[in-house]
Amino acid sequence: MSFGGHYEDYVPGAIHRHWPGRTIAEYDNTLFALLSMNQNPLFLDDAYAKSQPLGRRPVIDTLAFSLTVGMSVADMTGRAIANLGYDSVIFERPLFPGDSLCAESEVLEKRESASKPDRGIVAIETRAFNQNKERILVLRRQYLVPKRGNS
Repeated sequence: MSFGGHYEDYVPGAIHRHWPGRTIAEYDNTLFALLSMNQNPLFLDDAYAKSQPLGRRPVIDTLAFSLTVGMSVADMTGRAIANLGYDSVIFERPLFPGDSLCAESEVLEKRESASKPDRGIVAIETRAFNQNKERILVLRRQYLVPKRGNS
């Protein structure tokens, strides 16, 4: 596939490994906290974070989510007409500055659009892992893509 795929390119059960991964720096985490107006001291204040159960500043979950979704665009949703929604997002373990994030997506199912014959709906599960291959998060979503010859 080139940048995203057409409806016909998605095969239920196929796993797409997204490359490249991304190492998250403290700067990335701080900038994301400030840009998203997340002023929880857990993400901004080292002294406070050290007094909490994790003992250090974790990466903001929504940053890990955003990076994971972004990693999948080239393989999965680059041709998407619309993102139809997220069915679930589960954060399984924390990610920390200095960790590297990688992701893969599995095609769960697909179906033709009932109202527009030139497109179809694809459902995927995307999983993110740290450098130790520990799963960080899992999300499921659906999106609308054109059929071949219609984009």
